[in-house]
Amino acid sequence: MLLGTHTLNLDNKGRMAIPAKYRDTLASSDQTRVVLTINPRDTCLWLYPEQTWLPIAQQVAALPPLKPENRTLQRLLLGSACVLEPDGQGRIAIASELRAQAGLSKKIALVGLVNKFEVWDADTWSALQAQNIAAAQQPDSEVSTELSALAL
Repeated sequence: MLLGTHTLNLDNKGRMAIPAKYRDTLASSDQTRVVLTINPRDTCLWLYPEQTWLPIAQQVAALPPLKPENRTLQRLLLGSACVLEPDGQGRIAIASELRAQAGLSKKIALVGLVNKFEVWDADTWSALQAQNIAAAQQPDSEVSTELSALAL
């Protein structure tokens, strides 16, 4: 499982090191390659193990392309996707276009969401987390029907 938040630095070549515990997880399941693409809703990137990404990519590719919203999603997710093989030190190079689209600076936050990571600029992530915590602590905060059914 990909969980937790990790603050990392991009090196001067735009590379990030996947934390060792996740490199070990990927290697043990013969999934060393990852796929990096943009998040169409938030200013961050999505980082998937390749085997997790493949069925998602197939579903997106199968959407009827005559609908403009489907074409947009296909272009964003599939057209921006990069299959990456970590180097011997577990680093992957984030293309300059993807770094610009996500507003990444030197410090980034890698946020685990079970099946994928989100890659955020660390300052943007901190500000969003503060907003999320403040909103969740409001006594009248809205909870979706799906969340209200969970026993948290």
